[in-house]
Amino acid sequence: MGKCKRSAVGALASLVERGVEVLAVVASQPDRWTREEQRLDLLAERHGLPLVTDDELYAAPPADVDLVISFLFWKLIREPLLSLGRIGCLNFHPAPLPDFRGLGGYNVAILEGRSEWGVSCHFVDEGFDTGDLVEVDRFPIDERAETAFSLDLHSQERLLALFRRVMTRVLAGEELPREPQAAPGRYVDWAEFEWLRVVRAGDDLERKLRAFWYPPYPGAVLDVDGRRLTLVDDALLAEVADVYRDAGRIP
Repeated sequence: MGKCKRSAVGALASLVERGVEVLAVVASQPDRWTREEQRLDLLAERHGLPLVTDDELYAAPPADVDLVISFLFWKLIREPLLSLGRIGCLNFHPAPLPDFRGLGGYNVAILEGRSEWGVSCHFVDEGFDTGDLVEVDRFPIDERAETAFSLDLHSQERLLALFRRVMTRVLAGEELPREPQAAPGRYVDWAEFEWLRVVRAGDDLERKLRAFWYPPYPGAVLDVDGRRLTLVDDALLAEVADVYRDAGRIP
């Protein structure tokens, strides 16, 4: 069960390459920005894997399942999927746990000037990102230069590597570690995320622009005459200019 992202495609491809029998794939719907290499649904179709919706999976879960995998899946997973697999249900989360649950982790990490980030694998329970930890991979980041977009790129590489490590242990028949999440952690919901995006007096403007820079999605915003306008600075504009030129859009 995954999002249309290159890392999720890489995760499914790695299972297929190892000869794992994949009984069902749930993929997010692509939007106009989704490219072929991000299409989890297309990879499933190419390999003849059953592509279903989550509603269909809940209504008719397959039998004889060893493991249910959530890779960047955006919905809360519930029964009967939680206990469907003999090993359990694993989630691969693009933030260090228990520090950051839910969404907005990249943004908050930059806003708070964090010098370390991480990705996590954990067993799924009834909550959002609250189950026992299998492994957390922490790594240094450049607190003075990261944007939400660049931090996502780094995190997805590490998350795919973590997935491959954990699956190697699963396929070898090893029992996975389970460490309860003792600390409460930080949970950002959609309302707080939207509140954080707005530029207000006293904000570190350069940091806030980086914290929400993730084209094509709206970044840090300013409310002007009832409209929300995304703000950029010279550094971010130069980054877009490089992409234009690399794509051949040269006047």
